[in-house]
Amino acid sequence: MKNFLELIKKCLSDIKEIMPWDLADRVAENPDLLIVDVREPDEYAAMHIPGSVHVPRGILESACEWDYEETLPELVQARDREVVVVCRSGYRSVLAAHSMVVLGYSNVASLKTGLRGWKDFEQPLVDGDGKEIDLDDADVYFTPRLRPEQRRPK
Repeated sequence: MKNFLELIKKCLSDIKEIMPWDLADRVAENPDLLIVDVREPDEYAAMHIPGSVHVPRGILESACEWDYEETLPELVQARDREVVVVCRSGYRSVLAAHSMVVLGYSNVASLKTGLRGWKDFEQPLVDGDGKEIDLDDADVYFTPRLRPEQRRPK
């Protein structure tokens, strides 16, 4: 039986992952680096990496191309820029980075551990208004809240 983690593992053969401390270094060293956050709009509004660009996973491929309602010119023109894709825990970003490689992006990576790891490395997060998020509040936000029906049957 195939599952989500097997799909992620397969995509990892085509993309690279970087750790939060590597991303912090890359941001300091490369002001042209583009951070693409592929989470849902409510997730991005709650907290995100300052300066990141929001492109929900569901529209990523069309946002990467000209002539679509979702087209994001900065993203279309970033095929040769260093791009790091982020999500909550580092799974959606693997899928998104894989899609970007298929679409011809030459220097794209996924943030391993996602924003949870970024927060654990005590890096800044801001809300939709640009206000800095207290990392203790981020701890609460990133705590999984599975409903009983979402758990694997025993």
